[in-house]
Amino acid sequence: MGVENPAEQAQILLRTRLCNPNFIYTIFSDSPDSNYSKLKYIMSSSVTEACNNSALLLGPRGCGKVAILEMVIKDLLQEYPDTICVIKLNGLLHSKDNCALKEIARQLCIENQLIFSKMASFDDNSQFVIAMLRECGLAHKTIIFVLDEFDLFTQGKQRLLYSLLDAMQSVTSQAVVVGVSCRLDADQLLEKRVRSRFSHRKLLFLPPSQEDLQKILQHALLLPTESSLPPQYVAAYNKKLLNTLSDDKFKDIIDSLCNFDATFNHLLRFLFASVCHMDTKSGFLLLDSFKTALSSIQRQPKLEALQDCSILELYILVCLRRLEGKEQETTNFNSVMKEYKDVHNSFQTTDYYARNVCLRAFEHLLQRQLISLVDNRGHSQSVEFRPVRLLISSHELHQGLKAYRSCPAILHKLLDLAV
Repeated sequence: MGVENPAEQAQILLRTRLCNPNFIYTIFSDSPDSNYSKLKYIMSSSVTEACNNSALLLGPRGCGKVAILEMVIKDLLQEYPDTICVIKLNGLLHSKDNCALKEIARQLCIENQLIFSKMASFDDNSQFVIAMLRECGLAHKTIIFVLDEFDLFTQGKQRLLYSLLDAMQSVTSQAVVVGVSCRLDADQLLEKRVRSRFSHRKLLFLPPSQEDLQKILQHALLLPTESSLPPQYVAAYNKKLLNTLSDDKFKDIIDSLCNFDATFNHLLRFLFASVCHMDTKSGFLLLDSFKTALSSIQRQPKLEALQDCSILELYILVCLRRLEGKEQETTNFNSVMKEYKDVHNSFQTTDYYARNVCLRAFEHLLQRQLISLVDNRGHSQSVEFRPVRLLISSHELHQGLKAYRSCPAILHKLLDLAV
């Protein structure tokens, strides 16, 4: 039975969009200055002009390197269906030269309907790959080598990279080598003999700018006017969404999201969660949907652990933070107790516990990994004397105290007074 509720239909449509990288990144394919256009030019010129190319796609994880590359390859396969062969390797699986060359030979055999020999040696596979490069070049067929986690291929003697790039120096070969890496210095990891054969084309992928964010939000979340959805609903939904996107509270949510992780992948996970929390009764993506999504994808285990702490454990954490602020070289249970006593004497707090009770609370914090021992030496030493460090930042501690329902006001004051 079909979905009758327009809101549920819209929800399905939006989820499908957000799970389709080709749809999301299409908005960046029109500009001639986009990485999509630059990469497509590099790769298509190898096909049309029968030349060899190599390029590196560099940038943080989640910034769309692989998605853009897949879009370009898909477009090229549609434009030149019989003249392109794609070989994909991943440094996590094929960083060893012998393993990588065997995988290349295997994929070439599948592509050209040949029988692959598992028993072939490194030299046999190497000669086969060089022969295939020559044969494909003579047949005006371009081989595209995609090396994901490119930096892992630079470990060892780099025989694979040298063999590929050296074979591409021949006028008979026709290939493209595309490396993908999150290390911006990936080309500097190449040996001199390999670097001399690399074309030094590098495309840098960055987190989205504010302008890009607005484009993605509207591109992904606005409903199409020409669809099976009722026109009145689409108009009302789009108007409501544009008002929400321009709301200062929504901008605060996006700022908070980007401060945590500014990559495309994180943004798309956030938008998918928002659509999942869409109010199907009203049929609109409300501000509350985005708030709920933000809290669901930004789980902070340390803040959650603070909610189960006792008041005494909170005092110990605040005392440790105060000692850090005083730049005390070593901090252990004894120094914490001294600070705890000073706080009690200065502010006449009612929350004062015996030393043995404090020690149990201190050990409990160690178990929760809110504090940790500085090193593993001194096992014979008592926990009271072993140096520790705080594993929660001042900002996280401040947030945790604010969220703690029965937190004494003095703790907020003590944390604010910390140097």
